[in-house]
Amino acid sequence: MNRLRLLLVIVLACHISEAKAIALWNYHSSSQTQARVGMMTRSFTDEKRKNWQGTAPRPLKTAIWYPAAATAIKEETIFGGLPEKEVFAPITVAPDAEISRASQKYPLILLSHGTGGSALMLMWLGYYLASRGYIVAAVNHHGNTAAERERTAQDFMLYWERARDLTAVLDKLLADPVFGARIDRDRIGAAGFSLGGYTVISMAGGVFSPQEFEAFCRSTRRDFTCEPQPEFPDAPALFEKLKKSDPVVQESLRHAADSFLDKRIKRVFAIAPALGSGFTKAGLSKIKIPVFIVIGQADKVAPLATNAQLYASHIKGARLTILPGEIGHYTFLAECNPHGKAVLDICRDGAAIDRAKVHQQVAQLAFEFFEQGWANK
Repeated sequence: MNRLRLLLVIVLACHISEAKAIALWNYHSSSQTQARVGMMTRSFTDEKRKNWQGTAPRPLKTAIWYPAAATAIKEETIFGGLPEKEVFAPITVAPDAEISRASQKYPLILLSHGTGGSALMLMWLGYYLASRGYIVAAVNHHGNTAAERERTAQDFMLYWERARDLTAVLDKLLADPVFGARIDRDRIGAAGFSLGGYTVISMAGGVFSPQEFEAFCRSTRRDFTCEPQPEFPDAPALFEKLKKSDPVVQESLRHAADSFLDKRIKRVFAIAPALGSGFTKAGLSKIKIPVFIVIGQADKVAPLATNAQLYASHIKGARLTILPGEIGHYTFLAECNPHGKAVLDICRDGAAIDRAKVHQQVAQLAFEFFEQGWANK
């Protein structure tokens, strides 16, 4: 399938996610009691930063999943178009519902998607956690998301702006009239996939070094993370021009080696994290909170040795789980239907891989990791 068609399909899918919803997700093999799940969206902005066009505050469109009261009855479908047009597995949803009163407060998990992705691509994890008593918020990273019509070279290259996105979303959520009072401020964590994995590790206190990453990419050890990414292959060349002329880019570059530690984050779960070779041992030794890392053994996009394994070896106490066999990078994206598997490369896993079961396994690992943290408070 050509690249343009791929992007159009993902953009269409992400625009469907803008509906406000309540989701019903049921993993029959799980032992936990499951709640109905609500979903809302928020059009947050960060007034401290401008959008990449320099014309308005930075947008932070956010999807929020949460335990919903059992009274919601209206249903809609996300990823539920005609079989010959839709590529992702359908999920039944219903518009805005009241938050469940089963608990006065709930733990909060922030989610960060991968390069060129969207909040919707991590819906499987958001729903799983929400059905088990969590509020989960996933932001669409401005300029680096298929949920926007325009992608920018800036956000494909200025990686550190993503951690600031999550901190700004957290500020907004804690002040939100619906969710703010229902969030347990002592039980806040973050999870991310691919570049989102890097993002949450930065929020944990890891300090990225552009110079370290550039040196790695000049070496014989360079990996796929050094290459122009297929979601926007022209980004590096365009960015070189912007570095000389764009004041918003120049301001961001001055903060490239800053710490983006958010002390409100108590635990971090990173799925196939990228950019591991942009961190020194000293830069990762600053992390003092628990970190759990999971990756597929067959990942060729963010290879184990130069990413997940490197993170795990330098973060004190980090736990690393390697899923064996043919589990690759894109196995952690949304589940695809048969048509999607026929037409989209990102939908195709190894013949022995059941993406839904992998999602369930990883979501359960995340749930247990976060629960362990709250139990040990």
